[in-house]
Amino acid sequence: MTAQKIIRARAPLRLGLGGGGTDVSPFSDIYGGHILNATIDLYAHAIIEPATDGRLQFIAADQDQSLDQRADEPILDCSPLRLHRGIHRRVVRDFHDGRPLPLKLTTYADAPPGSGLGTSSTMVVAILQAYSEWLNLGLGEYDIAHLAYEIERQDLGMAGGKQDQYAASFGGFNFMEFGTGDRVLVNPLRMKEWVINELEASTILYFTGTSRESASIIKEQIDNTRINNKESMDALLALKADASLLKEALLKGDLSRYSDILRQSWMAKRRIASAISNQSIDELYAAAMEAGATAGKISGAGGGGFMMLFAPPAMRMKVIRALSVLPGRVINFHFTNAGAQSWTVPPPRAAQESDAHR
Repeated sequence: MTAQKIIRARAPLRLGLGGGGTDVSPFSDIYGGHILNATIDLYAHAIIEPATDGRLQFIAADQDQSLDQRADEPILDCSPLRLHRGIHRRVVRDFHDGRPLPLKLTTYADAPPGSGLGTSSTMVVAILQAYSEWLNLGLGEYDIAHLAYEIERQDLGMAGGKQDQYAASFGGFNFMEFGTGDRVLVNPLRMKEWVINELEASTILYFTGTSRESASIIKEQIDNTRINNKESMDALLALKADASLLKEALLKGDLSRYSDILRQSWMAKRRIASAISNQSIDELYAAAMEAGATAGKISGAGGGGFMMLFAPPAMRMKVIRALSVLPGRVINFHFTNAGAQSWTVPPPRAAQESDAHR
């Protein structure tokens, strides 16, 4: 069998710094959403190997799930690998005239689903980036993010917001504005390098040890918006305002102000839905604050996953030692400016022939 080229892609996971939840309809359609987030060097990875045997294979290496069928057979909307199936169906329909597209698609992520870092949506972006590379689709950042959103929220009916797809596609520090329908504006922040370095030195990323199903939390938030629950609506409006204040603090390099806003924003976020915090999260937050942290929040919908803590760099190790007796673990990270990326690896024979002609 002739060796085939290999297409690889990756997209960065993100930390939700402010405004989380305001990107979810119907709130964003009625009031507009403001989100501040930043991507980090943890990724969702996708590998496409074109197939010549007419087979279609999906492998989620980190989830120990797989699918193997003929490429010309209907792709059902079911588990396992519902995301993979939905993406492939959409690509075949929109970009391949409905014709079979044999391949082997392997995926894995540097963080588990339910981590609060946008893993599932980031995986969709990574897979779409790989298809775009392979089929020369020429999709830009907005195109891939919007398509990823449509596949998740419309094709598959999965609950959630819009920020994760755009963060993964664009990368970096972004202030995002969400309006009625599909209106999305991504504003990259031109931050001073020393501010990014100081923010990185001051941020502790702690995996609580438990992943969570965000759909139920998001459903409660949506229901609260529809019935105009005052406490939830006031909290979402406060989060929207805080996102703008956090952006201004970072652009000015005022990390003391950033910490104050982050702390008040977490208090507001807890009021959106009942399951956003729980006893173990409260105990973790209290232990970190007692050890010298000045702020913190759960990244993502809440209920578990990753907690992002802010502490003066001189207090960093004291906070980490206090957290070491708890069930979770600290994860090292760096901020990254790069969004979704893809590249093609030539087959070994082609690579050798290329070297021989140099």
